[in-house]
Amino acid sequence: MARAFLLVLDSVGCGGAPDASAFGDAGANTLGHIAMACAEGRAEEGRTGPLRLPNLAALGLGAAIEAASGLKAPGLVRPLAGVWAAATEVSRGKDTPSGHWELAGVPVPWEWHYFPRTDPAIPPEVTGPLVARAGLPGTLCNAHSSGMPVLHAFGEEHIATGRPILYTSADSVLQIAAHEEHFGLDRLYEVCRIAAEIVHPMRVGRVIARPFLGETAESFRRTANRRDLAIPPPEPTLLDRVQAAGGRTHAIGKIGDIFAHRGISTLAKGKDDSALVDATLTAMETAGDGDLVFANYVDFDTLHGHPRDVSGYARALEAFDARVPELVARLRRGDLLVITADHGNDPTWRGTDHTRERVPVLMTGPGLAPGGLGIVGFADVAETIAAHLGIPAGPHGKAFLPARGRVRGS
Repeated sequence: MARAFLLVLDSVGCGGAPDASAFGDAGANTLGHIAMACAEGRAEEGRTGPLRLPNLAALGLGAAIEAASGLKAPGLVRPLAGVWAAATEVSRGKDTPSGHWELAGVPVPWEWHYFPRTDPAIPPEVTGPLVARAGLPGTLCNAHSSGMPVLHAFGEEHIATGRPILYTSADSVLQIAAHEEHFGLDRLYEVCRIAAEIVHPMRVGRVIARPFLGETAESFRRTANRRDLAIPPPEPTLLDRVQAAGGRTHAIGKIGDIFAHRGISTLAKGKDDSALVDATLTAMETAGDGDLVFANYVDFDTLHGHPRDVSGYARALEAFDARVPELVARLRRGDLLVITADHGNDPTWRGTDHTRERVPVLMTGPGLAPGGLGIVGFADVAETIAAHLGIPAGPHGKAFLPARGRVRGS
């Protein structure tokens, strides 16, 4: 029996991307800089002291950070109980679809379209057809921004006028925020569907529905009813290949949205990452031979990375680490657990955008001897899982573990 569990800690990068300077991110290191801030007493809100990740460190987190970036992250060295690597992305993006698609064996073959840093950023060729087709009284913002600042600036005007808030970021994305009650959640989803038809042909990767509640700038809060409408991957991903081989795929969190709901057998969501870990544990109990559980835990990115909240990011890492033993305890003979990330979002970095980084790849499973693999590729993760499950290899990447093999050395 062989099963695989691919868990993506959204934005938990470890620095060292060889092309980081091309993205303005040379020196960014999400995990390394959080560990340094904690060790230096600069992340004391809601927690205190050095970053405590004993379970992830035992899987090789500290070694992966050092291999990726050369940084010895304080407090993250433990006796090794897993197999570690650090992965380099080749897709020309530092966004969610690029990272996840490549982790699933499909590097992005095109350049994404990014809206310029102009005023407006979102041009009339987009807003005009959207207003006409969706029957809108107009739009607000149409600029580069991030989630809560845009609500503080435009939320009350949105409620008064009925105009949805359109904004973008350094990612290839169009985000549309609207009030769940005053505007309507279903109406927001329909506006986003129309917007996706307009911008996907431009190679804008995602349209994201950003519903919120509250009546004043001080009380606005985003809800868990976010929905991503992504361009479908250009070729079969690991998800499709698992299904073609007779296995089932269990998507946790926003995996279904990221892959345009292609190659998905079951889907589970949750209000936060803790609930998504619960959903993962449930899937681990029910998954069968040849199945893949693919999870995304997004709170690291949205709640702490973009707002540049170092203490909050550290708290989230420590909370996830505390649950790693539950995940490991669910593993059975023939299982492979892979914990990785899709990009960086260094909360100590300038701006509010993702950062181009390598990512840790931490693996464990019954019979897998501890060891270190050094630098691998994102697509190699997919091929390693494919080899583990005994399905045909894809055209990108190569397996870094033999099927049910053992890795020796460190």
